[in-house]
Amino acid sequence: MTDTLRLTEQLIARASVTPRDEGCQSVIAQRLQALGFRCETIESGPDDFRVTNLWARLGTGQRPTLVFAGHTDVVPTGPTTAWSSDPFAPTHRDGKLYGRGASDMKASLAAMVVACEEFVAANPQPGIDIAFLLTSDEEGPALDGTVVVCERLKQRAERLDWCIVGEPTSVERTGDMIKNGRRGTMSGKLTVKGIQGHIAYPHLAKNPIHLAAPALAELAATHWDAGNAFFPPTSWQISNIHGGTGASNVIPGTVVIDFNFRFSTESTPEGLQARVADILARHGLQPGGGYDLGWTLGGRPFLTPPGALVEAVRAAIHAETGITTELSTTGGTSDGRFIAQVCPQVIELGPPNATIHQIDEHVAVADIEPLKNIYRRTLDNLSRLAASAN
Repeated sequence: MTDTLRLTEQLIARASVTPRDEGCQSVIAQRLQALGFRCETIESGPDDFRVTNLWARLGTGQRPTLVFAGHTDVVPTGPTTAWSSDPFAPTHRDGKLYGRGASDMKASLAAMVVACEEFVAANPQPGIDIAFLLTSDEEGPALDGTVVVCERLKQRAERLDWCIVGEPTSVERTGDMIKNGRRGTMSGKLTVKGIQGHIAYPHLAKNPIHLAAPALAELAATHWDAGNAFFPPTSWQISNIHGGTGASNVIPGTVVIDFNFRFSTESTPEGLQARVADILARHGLQPGGGYDLGWTLGGRPFLTPPGALVEAVRAAIHAETGITTELSTTGGTSDGRFIAQVCPQVIELGPPNATIHQIDEHVAVADIEPLKNIYRRTLDNLSRLAASAN
């Protein structure tokens, strides 16, 4: 059993369902402190949803800095009786390691830590700083996790140059895909107002579903942008519609529509909001008397074009696996959206993601050590790059 596999198992064994960390960060901090990292625990959130964050740095803060980022929290297991083994008892079957968080993302965290241990042992005075940013609030509302730490780092003007988030980005084999950006996400809650009444007397009522339908049809058919070389076109999707009393003979007084934009760097939140308002107005709906609309911006898009970090990671993957990795911005959001506000180059790299959030989540044991080696090779590549720049 390798050090990486052993640490992965230790982390899986801790039932760190959001927002609980269950000591995962303490285990990691102890190992980092042994390397000379200065570790800072930052707690945030109300008492009934207390979040644990870890910020750790090796170095003076004056040199180029690579940040390893990730989350120690996991999603709930679902019915444990549906699992083939205890989700928090790491179990091996057919070359796979089973347990909640195995691929999302405790294998990545273990690989990052061991990669740093090996790198520092070989480079007692490395030419770069190394940092860790960990949270127990990535799978939850993400209000008291990475975003809080990033705000503190911004206030302190801490230097961050590159960041690798350990999200499970691979498809078939570790390293076959990395994320060099993510789309933005913005949700809206639209309440269209009508007048409730008897369905047999529609002239005495005003059906808000009928009022909303033409505008919804246009919103669904709208071409928001064409995307670009890195991002697919912006999409608009309805997630929920709520209207009616449950009775078949009552015209409802309101209808509530929940929708979401996943948007590229070709659009802005402000521009999308303005276009929605124009479409609603075109169909006779006006704010206030005709509708209410609340917006929630979950995150702006971010993009790291090919450059120092992308090339260092690409070279590390090819040297370790022979794979020419694919760059992608597909999928949901990640904490990279917060880190990108304080760090100019952010990518995501982790093991295959086929079983994340599922019953019997697992990672192939054969994928774990190559992931550690890729992180280690990336450290080497960036250290050489920093040295050549000096």
